[in-house]
Amino acid sequence: MTKRKDPADCLPHGRPQIYTEELAASICMRLSGGESLRSICNQEGMPCQQTVYSWIFCRPSFLEKYTRAREEQAETMADEIVAIADETPQTAPVFDKDGNLIDVRMDSAYIQWQRNRVDARKWTASKLRPKKYGDRITHGGDDASPVVIENNMNIFGELLKNIKLQRQTEK
Repeated sequence: MTKRKDPADCLPHGRPQIYTEELAASICMRLSGGESLRSICNQEGMPCQQTVYSWIFCRPSFLEKYTRAREEQAETMADEIVAIADETPQTAPVFDKDGNLIDVRMDSAYIQWQRNRVDARKWTASKLRPKKYGDRITHGGDDASPVVIENNMNIFGELLKNIKLQRQTEK
């Protein structure tokens, strides 16, 4: 088992390690805007990820703000999915061997890139807010066919009777 490093050990000189409400608010605001914690922490003047994780663990008020920011991040990602889907696709001209334009087609690489962007956001949103954006698995029926749970203990009595009858007939 590896020993967890002290968050202060990962801080190069000049990185803030002291918690302030302003720094926490900045991190949470950027998270809710869709940035990843990694990209935030890689920027000048921001603490490393381990420091932020220690704040989450040690400061219940920051945990609450961080959790809310992550929920808002899921909303931002859902909005981004719609924006990506609404973008006009890039097209690629098709020329004949003489250089004449014969067709304009959608760029398949661009479409695949957009699909990957949407899928990444869908997956992340489903993990950040599973009740809202996760796959729904229902364990219940509907009005037409409700789920019925039966507890029929009489079946054991019937089995015992059958076993007794079999034993009597074998004798």
